[in-house]
Amino acid sequence: MKKLTLIGFVFLLFPILTAAQLFTPGDSLLIQGQLSAWSHYNPDNNLPLQLGGRYIPQVNYELRLPDRHQLDLEASANIYGDSNWKQFDDPLYHGRIKPYRAWTRYSTRQFEMRLGLQKINFGSASMLRPLMWFDRIDPRDPLQLTDGVWGLLGRYYFMNNANIWFWSLYGNHDTKGWEMVKTVEDYPEFGGRIQFPIPSGETAVTYHHRMADSRALKELMPAFGRIPEHRIGIDARIDYVLGMWVEGTWVQKMRDLGPFKHQEIMNAGMDYTFGIGNGLSVTMEHLLAAYDSRAFALENRTSFSALSLSYPISIFDRLTAIFYRDWTNNNLYSFVNWQRQYNRITLHLMAYWNPDQYNLPAQQGRENLFAGRGFQIMFVFNH
Repeated sequence: MKKLTLIGFVFLLFPILTAAQLFTPGDSLLIQGQLSAWSHYNPDNNLPLQLGGRYIPQVNYELRLPDRHQLDLEASANIYGDSNWKQFDDPLYHGRIKPYRAWTRYSTRQFEMRLGLQKINFGSASMLRPLMWFDRIDPRDPLQLTDGVWGLLGRYYFMNNANIWFWSLYGNHDTKGWEMVKTVEDYPEFGGRIQFPIPSGETAVTYHHRMADSRALKELMPAFGRIPEHRIGIDARIDYVLGMWVEGTWVQKMRDLGPFKHQEIMNAGMDYTFGIGNGLSVTMEHLLAAYDSRAFALENRTSFSALSLSYPISIFDRLTAIFYRDWTNNNLYSFVNWQRQYNRITLHLMAYWNPDQYNLPAQQGRENLFAGRGFQIMFVFNH
């Protein structure tokens, strides 16, 4: 199905490039990329040493039309590989090339519509995000990488800063965000979001529908090939001395899945920058998540707290620390990152100390390298 989506993208792209021949004076073409390389050591892993590299080439083309209308596109690839070692044994190699972004967009002064492989995210929370519906961004990842989703996204912006979103997704079979079970591949997903201003902030209501498939987890829950699923999300943020927000979602599956029929996730957080030295930025969040056979019973629940500290040591150096507290299992997750900026080059020195049994919400990556203790050195070059 993703191939069909890509074919549709190409057919949509063709007339844009053809039209570009007629409107070349105002066009712009940008070719850029990001190269990263890292060394990772974790004595608690079966293969403790990892060496890896990634390159994300990106092309952006912008076609300006009369009356402040615009057509633009973005195409990028995720090219990566790594080798994992244990002493002098033969290393285990892994690599892949896949699309990272591939979309085209039509926009006016108050409206935009984007089609293709894209990132869709929203909400007020930053570390423990109930509205992490279509991405898996890890706040500790310096590159903020996440796979996109195939679909159509439209947004309309009113003059009072209110806006309306609507989307339709297709061909996204794998789990994303907080999803436990996969999506039926040949069934479209759809939803929307209304966001509007309030005194000193903004608030929003979000809805999404998909058809889920639980057969891959038949040992954990009843197996159904088609499960209608409804999601409702609310979030609000105000900035008055402190930045404060609340965010919550309720997911209902229209089949009897026992304790997995309903899912409730709620978050409250705040941030503030203290006038200490060059400015110490502090963000705090608390999350409560539950799975229940009855809505809002909150019987099978877990709770996390998160604390982020960020301090600019100098113009070129920044120190960041992120801590998670798992109150249900009485575990603490610690992460520290020292970042040094050299023009287009960034150096990251990262260290972490986490439980061996990793229970944080799903993060991006084919496997979890951050269980236990370890450190990572990362070199990033942007051109």
